[in-house]
Amino acid sequence: MAVAPLSQKEIEDRLTELPGWALDGDRLARAYRLDSHFAAVALVVHIARVQDELDHHSDLTLGYNTVTLTVNTHSVGGAVTGKDFELAHRVEDIAPGHGAH
Repeated sequence: MAVAPLSQKEIEDRLTELPGWALDGDRLARAYRLDSHFAAVALVVHIARVQDELDHHSDLTLGYNTVTLTVNTHSVGGAVTGKDFELAHRVEDIAPGHGAH
């Protein structure tokens, strides 16, 4: 299945469905602040499972109690695609209400 880059307007429209997510350069990004380091590590493991299920791997950064996720599609030159939004929605399903402030 071919994946096409989204236009700036399409990205902006879709971001309205994902509070806490933003466009950071050419990637979607979100930070999650958890109650502990263990909880942050657990979230990384859950995100990794979703990435494997979707065969769409993004960059994850783990801090003491913060997980930052940045997403784009490498196979189309690092542009944002529908695959990125699918991953973002799936991550929101497993980590609701944990956005960093």
